[in-house]
Amino acid sequence: MPSLPSFSGLRGRSARTNGRVAPPVPVPLSAYVVDCGVYLDGKRLPGRWTHTDAVREVRKRREGFVWIGLYEPDEEQIQGVAETFGLHELAVEDAVQAHQRPKLERYDDTLFMVLKTVHYIEHDSPDTANEIVETGELMVFLGKDFVVTVRHGKHAGVGTLRRQLEADPERLAMGPAAVLHALADMAVDSYLAVTEAIEDDIDEMEARVFAPRTTVDAEQIYLMKREVLELRRAVMPLAVPLRRLSEGYITLVPEDVRSYFRDVEDHLTTVSEHVAGFDELLTTLIDAALAKITLQQNMDMRKITAWAAIISVPTMIAGIYGMNFDDMPELHWRFGYPIVVGVIVLSCLLLYRILRRNRWL
Repeated sequence: MPSLPSFSGLRGRSARTNGRVAPPVPVPLSAYVVDCGVYLDGKRLPGRWTHTDAVREVRKRREGFVWIGLYEPDEEQIQGVAETFGLHELAVEDAVQAHQRPKLERYDDTLFMVLKTVHYIEHDSPDTANEIVETGELMVFLGKDFVVTVRHGKHAGVGTLRRQLEADPERLAMGPAAVLHALADMAVDSYLAVTEAIEDDIDEMEARVFAPRTTVDAEQIYLMKREVLELRRAVMPLAVPLRRLSEGYITLVPEDVRSYFRDVEDHLTTVSEHVAGFDELLTTLIDAALAKITLQQNMDMRKITAWAAIISVPTMIAGIYGMNFDDMPELHWRFGYPIVVGVIVLSCLLLYRILRRNRWL
């Protein structure tokens, strides 16, 4: 995937000149266009195309389709693409603002689909991780002769997918719906990979929770539960859109492509079951970790109480003999002091043995 021009970071920024705020620097649409290709019989036509030239070529030939990819465009820059392809203004607004749930909407002869992309963040241990799952968004506009993808986030992998499809002309020959299927399949495959990695983390955390003489910070389990919920928000809402596509929601998806969407739906079901299981298991781990902490606190209190009981014996005897009365027993006896010390030692040893046998110490 070609790198984005450095001036794309100028979007929405203003420059100061002699203390005055200059108007925002206009950024050309090319700053947001990652790639634009024209495909005929599954093969990409040579040359570089603008979105207007590409759609003009396709409609002149009355066959093939255009695939244009955008990266985080603003409302002004996407307007030209929207006018060229006839995209609905509400869908365009969603594509620019992002932060959408996975969904599928139909506007006249155009489909608008939102996919969540997920990425697993590598870490040394789930006990020390601050973030486990990072999400992005991929919006897809699908027409009879075009596909427009709008990417938010840096880990969608659309460029790699485009090259894979271009190496398989037979698949691209199925039309724009084949591209939509490939994008959905890529997203769901990434869900599978992330769930496998999270499963390893949960297994490691489970082993630590139930290991003897180890403590796990319940806050880390809460963090992992939060990350699983974020993954769940990406996975669960996608089930209905995939079902509608596999059942022939619109003629833009031909019958031979619907079966592929059924396969993606099956994979998504597997992911959904894993995520639901993670949620339940983490809830159990939280309860177990809190119970283990409570048990440990009870054990500590028992030990503190036991030592306090042992210490109270010499304290009591020393307190009695510290009252300095002349008529105290054995006060002037030669063996009084060693006998009192012996009584203290024997009493403490007896208490220690009893408490030790009862597992208070």
